[in-house]
Amino acid sequence: MFIIASKEKALELKLPIMATIKGYASGGVDPSVMGLGVIPASRKAMEKAGVTVDDLELIEANEAFAAQAIAVCNELGFKREITNVNGGAIALGHPIGASGARILTTLLYEMQKRDSKCGLATLCIGGGMGTAIVVERE
Repeated sequence: MFIIASKEKALELKLPIMATIKGYASGGVDPSVMGLGVIPASRKAMEKAGVTVDDLELIEANEAFAAQAIAVCNELGFKREITNVNGGAIALGHPIGASGARILTTLLYEMQKRDSKCGLATLCIGGGMGTAIVVERE
């Protein structure tokens, strides 16, 4: 089960709180470079959250193509040892309509396993769009 709720509602329903959303954003680039929309989205989300790439302890960057994943990692300066530590969309799957839930769930459980505090999840939407979310565990 995957639920995003306010802290108040989660406490009311006695649900475990895995993390808090610190910032999220969407971004876009020219469709001719489809797949890179997560770059401006990630920068905006990190800015909203008040974090830098150096603050990130885990990154789940859902990219369907290896060249795209490498370009995003290089452009944003992601550390390879904390990015897609269980494999990305190529290894884990790219379920249409459920990628966002898969990405965030994978990130949150790995953050819990490693006792990480700050993580970033990204999602290429296609057509040049991308989204990103920064989460924090207490």
